[in-house]
Amino acid sequence: MPGSLDDQLGFAPDCDSPVPYMQRTRDYYTAIGYTTPYRWAHYVEAPFQPLKKPLAQSRATIITTAAPYDPAKGDQGPGAAYNGGAKFYKVYDGGTSEPHDLRISHIGYDRKHTTATDSGTWFPLPQLLKAAAKGRIGEVAPRFFGAPTNRSHRVTIDFDAPEILARCLADQVDVAVLVPNCPVCHQTAALVARHLEARGISTVVMGCAKDIVEHAAVPRFLFSDFPLGNSAGKPHDIPSQALTLELALGLLEHASGARTTMQSPLRWSEDASWKLDYNNISQISPEELARRRSEFDKQKEIARGNRAA
Repeated sequence: MPGSLDDQLGFAPDCDSPVPYMQRTRDYYTAIGYTTPYRWAHYVEAPFQPLKKPLAQSRATIITTAAPYDPAKGDQGPGAAYNGGAKFYKVYDGGTSEPHDLRISHIGYDRKHTTATDSGTWFPLPQLLKAAAKGRIGEVAPRFFGAPTNRSHRVTIDFDAPEILARCLADQVDVAVLVPNCPVCHQTAALVARHLEARGISTVVMGCAKDIVEHAAVPRFLFSDFPLGNSAGKPHDIPSQALTLELALGLLEHASGARTTMQSPLRWSEDASWKLDYNNISQISPEELARRRSEFDKQKEIARGNRAA
């Protein structure tokens, strides 16, 4: 017997397409009782700054939404539950000549399909240093920068993005690689990239939430069709991480105009069913939704207290 028409034509399953994070997030928060839909940042045009000098002569930095580990802030280890107490609310920086323990327990990465055991998937400093050592880039800037994951567009646009710009200018940064993790992280990175690009710093966003980044209209976007939390490559897979950064650097060099998206050829797995899980209310029982609402309210109170402190 012949197979289905899809099999005969070689069609992929419908779920094997980029996860619709904006719609999933709206539906999820409505289901747990938040009736005001979130307004995702939306632009049609994007600024574009071509490289001012060859990449091999350029100074590059990383902008991350990961948080420095603080043992006083509860469980932040691999597989930790969402930890609102580990969030940060002001731009921070760190020296690129020393190792850093950055973690993502404070944000909504895909906890079912990745365990956050390898920071190389969200903080590509080791790969950027290797690129500098090989002469692929001129040098790594003396500091990287942490961008707060803020749901307020105005706070990101009016305060955080200008602060990151000021620090980039102080370090004479030519190019910035932005690496978000959660859905709102992707919006934050997009807004910061737009701000930097409009003021003369070339940028590339490496991310996993295609709809959010493209909705906000960025200059250059490297899309990896991986679970959230893996924007810089697969965990414990150095060749994957090296290729992901190289694709981003190539995009910096070769994009001919704004809103250029490149999709990584790497696949997370041959089975695309992982894309059905993240915040998908059709997969979550009413009892589990109620539990998540209670937990979300508790974490929100913890985060509110930290913000006020």
